[in-house]
Amino acid sequence: MLRVGLTGGLGSGKSTAAQMFAAKGAYVLSADEIGRALMQPGQPVYAAIVERFGAGVVGADGLLDRAALARIAFAEGRVEELNAIVHPATIARQAELIAEIGAKDKDAVVVVESALIFETKHASESGGGGAGIARRFDKVIFVKAPEGLRIARFVARMARGEELTRERRAEIEGEARRRMARQEAERNEGRSDLVVTNDGSMDELQAQVDGLWPELKAAAKARLD
Repeated sequence: MLRVGLTGGLGSGKSTAAQMFAAKGAYVLSADEIGRALMQPGQPVYAAIVERFGAGVVGADGLLDRAALARIAFAEGRVEELNAIVHPATIARQAELIAEIGAKDKDAVVVVESALIFETKHASESGGGGAGIARRFDKVIFVKAPEGLRIARFVARMARGEELTRERRAEIEGEARRRMARQEAERNEGRSDLVVTNDGSMDELQAQVDGLWPELKAAAKARLD
């Protein structure tokens, strides 16, 4: 089995690349989806978030108000408080799922899509860093795109097809820059084993995924020898 971390900055297109790897036969795990599942009512992570951030982050339906939580975390500089609750549980769940996949498919390629593979301080009990990454992944793929394009993609995603006022667009762009400031895109590219450039067409991105897939499958099989 080969454990692959797939990362990239906000708006880089890593989710699209993950879907392409899934279509090739990879087992794809989304850190965001795992985190959201752990943040549902009844989960320890949910309880810890409410205890730390207060009842104001709970909506009328009893679910976490993710927009309110994000505003507190980013605007008030409390992101690491939130990460300290969510990241260890998410990483532990990733490890459980990877182990389950490996038990049934010895030459599987497991791709974990996560924006904060390098940035998190909770990748291992010793505090993360390079050693923690090495224990979690055999290879890391970095998806990159120019900053302006990444911001434009984020704005389009947040707009959901609606016409934005100038003020609302500026607000979303500011949010994008705040989030990007917490990521280390240029440094992470140099830390990664493989790089995919997503600044062109979908066909160009697909061609890069197609080119990497045989390499990943070969590496997975080699680990069985």
